[in-house]
Amino acid sequence: MHIARRGTTRRYSDSVAHNGTVYLVEVPANPQADIAAQTDNLLASIERLLAQAGSDKSHLLMVTVYLADMADYAAMNAVWDAWVPEGCAPARACVEARLADPGWRVEVALTAARVQSL
Repeated sequence: MHIARRGTTRRYSDSVAHNGTVYLVEVPANPQADIAAQTDNLLASIERLLAQAGSDKSHLLMVTVYLADMADYAAMNAVWDAWVPEGCAPARACVEARLADPGWRVEVALTAARVQSL
């Protein structure tokens, strides 16, 4: 039973893949930006991490979006809706949470199916 970890540090891995499933959590790299720019940055990073793990955004299964402020919901969704391929929307939850970095407006945890073995 192989577990593939990428970007592993003592505390976390950028992604973990096991038995045809990819798990990852991502935060924006631009904490000074507004919610739209942070969401765009985070989703671009998720695309890269999914590709490295043998998946892509059309294979998302479950996504949890954490927002520092639900007032950002509409602006985040505008970026999200443009990013998710038509007909490929995952099961998704969106909740308000105090995030670890006070500059972060958004954080995403997701599960995706792998499309290729690595």
